[in-house]
Amino acid sequence: MKIGIIGTGNMGRILVEAFIDGKAVSPISLMITNRTKSKALMLKNKYKDIKVGRSAGEVATESDLVFLCVKPLDVFPIIQEISPFLTKDKCLISITSPISTEQIENIVDCSVVRAIPSITNRALAGVSLLTYGNHCNPVWKVYVQQLFAKISVPVEIEEKVTRVASDIVSCGPAFFSFLIQRFIQAAVSETGIEERMATKLASEMIVGFGNLIKQGHYTLPTLMEKVIVKGGITGVGINVLEEELGEVFEHVFQATQEKFQEDLVKVKLQLSNK
Repeated sequence: MKIGIIGTGNMGRILVEAFIDGKAVSPISLMITNRTKSKALMLKNKYKDIKVGRSAGEVATESDLVFLCVKPLDVFPIIQEISPFLTKDKCLISITSPISTEQIENIVDCSVVRAIPSITNRALAGVSLLTYGNHCNPVWKVYVQQLFAKISVPVEIEEKVTRVASDIVSCGPAFFSFLIQRFIQAAVSETGIEERMATKLASEMIVGFGNLIKQGHYTLPTLMEKVIVKGGITGVGINVLEEELGEVFEHVFQATQEKFQEDLVKVKLQLSNK
């Protein structure tokens, strides 16, 4: 199986590294390209057997499965460029949430999948979100599922939950990284603990927390119940969180949904002008 990846920015690079490190794909079967060639060459330097294509068209020509890892408004211009090479037996995977599989299926002859990965996939962990086109060949469905299972827990989602699922899986690591950093900063400013020590303690706590959930020792509610002692220190802290967090997470989802709607409008406008 020859796999092509067009776009080796943050997420494209993560997919290349995860697929290779997870032994889902061999470097020799990969061809990559990027508008700024230096980014593709950095991966070539790390994995010597990777091929670097001169153009998106060359990658599409040489590949059976093509990943399109670019910004939403760059998707359709690139698809127009590579569509002559996307024969019916091939598969195109877009990782862009505002563009539906149906919109892509309207302009290509091959099977279409949307995959929304997460930075956690770099650790061969976390979830990847999959949506299959209406005309996607069942053989490709099986292959894509197995491919992502090597680097994540693949979860098939419906179009209507794309944004919120992506917020949790893909944006979530950034949201909680921000919260943990604020947690650390507060510890340093209020108690005088060294930042390096606070960071180490918080980081190891998060790793342990994740393992408790992953290994099934506790659910989120039961974990909290086990830590909170009536009248104890943890309970006092929880009371502060309950009082001061308010509807902050509701506002986060409102903001991401609003931005998503803006992106949908831009994509539809771009399509209507073609």
